[in-house]
Amino acid sequence: MDALKDFAETAIGLSLRPQQLNFYQIGLRAIIVYLVMIAFVRFGKKRFLGRATAFDAILVIVIGSTAARAITGNAPFFETLFGVLVLIAMHWVISFVARGSPTLSELVKGHSTVLVRDGHVNTHALKKAHMSIDDLHEDLRQQGVDKVAEVKEAQLERSGELSVIKKK
Repeated sequence: MDALKDFAETAIGLSLRPQQLNFYQIGLRAIIVYLVMIAFVRFGKKRFLGRATAFDAILVIVIGSTAARAITGNAPFFETLFGVLVLIAMHWVISFVARGSPTLSELVKGHSTVLVRDGHVNTHALKKAHMSIDDLHEDLRQQGVDKVAEVKEAQLERSGELSVIKKK
């Protein structure tokens, strides 16, 4: 056990200050953090990095910031990785509970907003979503829609993407 501890100390500089870490120690820390993050994300959920809601995006930012501190030595290495694991576990628990609670789901993940119904733009909803009519037209074009009149319904989803159902 002492040999493993001595190896870890030498290899990744566990007791060194950030300024004392050498090129190889930072590189090895980066490799370890990268591999650990892959394992942690796999522990999370599949949608975690897919169509992210603000709830998911915040986690990604916090994880990146925290994990970077383990690489640079600005925080204790293993303790920082444990903190990242706790954040992912907390995200998983909140997601699990929100799955069965519409109120918590809306509070944490938000809700979709109908922007177009039967070819008519809901200008109030558009303003509330901080979207211009040009933004709406751009999103519709990306969905293969030339004119708002062709749309049965368009919703701004919780992920920020526009989903469109065309008229038949």
